[in-house]
Amino acid sequence: MKPTNELLTLSSATVRCLCADMIEKANSGHPGAAMGMADLALVLWLEFLNVDPKDPQWAGRDRLVFSGGHASALVYALFHLSGMGGVTMDELKSFRQWGSRCAGHPERGLMPGVEVTTGPLGQGVAMGAGLALAAKKAEIANKTWVFCGDGDLEEGISHEACSWAGAMKLDDLILVYDSNRITIEGDTALAMNDDVKKRFASYGWKVLEADGHDFDSIRAAYRRAVKVKGAPVIIVAHTHIGNGAPTKHDTADCHGAPLGAEEVAGLKKAVGFNPEESFVVPAEVYELFKARTSKLHRFALKWKKVGWKKPIGDMASREALVAAMPSFDPAKSVATRAACGTVMNALAPLVPGLIGGSADLGPSNKTVLKGMGDIGPGTFAGRNIHFGVRELGMSAIVNGLTAFDPAFRGYGATFFVFSDYCRPAIRLAALMGVPSIYIFSHDSYCVGEDGPTHEPIEHLAALRAMPNVMTWRPADANETAYAWFEILHHTTGPSCLLTTRQNVPVLEGVSAEGVAKGGYDIYMSGVQDSSTILFLATGSEVYLAVEAAKRLAAEGIGVRVASFPCVERFHRQTSAEYRCEVLPQEMNKRVIVEAGTRFGLDRFRIDFRTTAYVTIDRYGASAPYKELNEHFGFTVDNVYEAAKSLV
Repeated sequence: MKPTNELLTLSSATVRCLCADMIEKANSGHPGAAMGMADLALVLWLEFLNVDPKDPQWAGRDRLVFSGGHASALVYALFHLSGMGGVTMDELKSFRQWGSRCAGHPERGLMPGVEVTTGPLGQGVAMGAGLALAAKKAEIANKTWVFCGDGDLEEGISHEACSWAGAMKLDDLILVYDSNRITIEGDTALAMNDDVKKRFASYGWKVLEADGHDFDSIRAAYRRAVKVKGAPVIIVAHTHIGNGAPTKHDTADCHGAPLGAEEVAGLKKAVGFNPEESFVVPAEVYELFKARTSKLHRFALKWKKVGWKKPIGDMASREALVAAMPSFDPAKSVATRAACGTVMNALAPLVPGLIGGSADLGPSNKTVLKGMGDIGPGTFAGRNIHFGVRELGMSAIVNGLTAFDPAFRGYGATFFVFSDYCRPAIRLAALMGVPSIYIFSHDSYCVGEDGPTHEPIEHLAALRAMPNVMTWRPADANETAYAWFEILHHTTGPSCLLTTRQNVPVLEGVSAEGVAKGGYDIYMSGVQDSSTILFLATGSEVYLAVEAAKRLAAEGIGVRVASFPCVERFHRQTSAEYRCEVLPQEMNKRVIVEAGTRFGLDRFRIDFRTTAYVTIDRYGASAPYKELNEHFGFTVDNVYEAAKSLV
């Protein structure tokens, strides 16, 4: 059964009515984009897109991303008609309701066939670039199709990601731009005057155009797009938002609210459907999709029989990784950013999917994989990515790369203070459960002379506030190595690794088992009871706590120091019994030491009256870091005095 224009017209009418019905029943949703993109999506699905609805995880599939995730009703209608993920009509009827897989925006892991979670506009565009890069690395000759709208291209992340993709000559990435010229507040002319064609041409993209409601025009644009080599492609598809709605098409009224019963009835009457019936699919439409699904499944089976073997191998065993771990001289202080680079380069040969780079800060972050080649314009064999000064785009591209296949562990790096630019992508990685890796060096005011704009204060608390994010702040080189081991084996969400600019001592008492649990006792001396002074510290401040504790111990005072390389791991993944072993409840005399805001650290106290804090609740300053230590109180003397006040 071939998708003739007549059948496509019937299918388009069906899809638009299904979308309108879903949103009307839910009394919530965005009918305009779903109805406006229906023609574009149908031609793609029925004639060009290589997926296998019977096997949504088929390795050789094209990747399809709806960056404008508010068009989710269109996604679910296509999935139902094709059988993708077994989406039933009853599920369409439960759109946006509790427990429904048909969520308000497409969610990876909730709905088979959804490659990445989209919603925040522009993120899908950038993740699409990451998916396309991963396909190059995996040597799969597929396409990455991304549907986007005006809002996606207004967001700054689209500039970063598309500029990078053009510079890399990242072909097989096809961006279908639903240019309907309407946003929530009205015509895009209110705030947008871009010449999108010139913009993307300047990036180095191949620019095509199509009438988004003319099947022949759409088909011709897709045919040209799939043949382009040496550049990504954008198809500027001119469409009408809410196409088919009698009075609300081409208006903001149909963007983010149900059409209303009268408008839906008018739509159905105009396309020849019964206005009194809802959720109707003609038999011919089911048959058309069934034929396409059968053809796609046969193609996938044939592909699998070729015996394709992905060139990205699996990570080595735990034993092999442990054996490859570098050792560090306890007599020499070393910055944890330097230790991080040493560990990465030691483990990279055993983790072939470890691929990434920095936002133009590789030499500072120490994140370059030496001797492993660069990814550059039209060359994708290397493992080092040069993202340029593009933290926002970098972070989302890393998510797309990592989401492509479990073998990939994409990473991106920058200074910790610029994690603010990365937060939207980190949050999506957490929502998706994608194990992206974010490396943030220069993790405190010890950046020094660069001044407060480069000195993170509130950032650590902000990362810890995000669900399903593991934030590692190792105390020394060995904790850094053990943290990397844990990060590589954490597969249910993103990990953030914070490293120092300044040298820190290699400590005694560091434990791989303790690091694995997120927190452990690194030093103790004297009587261990209710009179004991308990120090809690992270990162570069653990050394201060240990030295202050040793002074107290020399005075005959019982002390205990707990290092917390990952507070989230400690609180979420260890037993209450273990937590009480590390932090005995009877020890209410506590000194909490961390070069960041106090916010969030009260979880460690027992009694306000017997808790001392050495934190920083002001912005930093420009001066050599050792001088800043004196001014801000991050010295052994000050930590000691804070503890003495509790005796």
